[in-house]
Amino acid sequence: MRVYFVWLLLVILTLLTWWAGKAGFNGEWLVVALLASIFIKGHFVITDFMALRNVALLWRALVHGWLILVSSLIFLAYWAGT
Repeated sequence: MRVYFVWLLLVILTLLTWWAGKAGFNGEWLVVALLASIFIKGHFVITDFMALRNVALLWRALVHGWLILVSSLIFLAYWAGT
């Protein structure tokens, strides 16, 4: 049952991202919101679809650390380009 809720959340966040782009929104607040959305979606993919919810903390920390690193690099690239 949880997997359906997570799937629905991922779809809603993806549709909100699509809608924000289609509506022509822009600005730093949108970039921060989109990166937060990416992080939330990444967290749920890691814990539920990659089945890392009940594994050792080291594995979860490693994969979440990768997610934080990539999200931070995307934000830094955006910030450096503005």
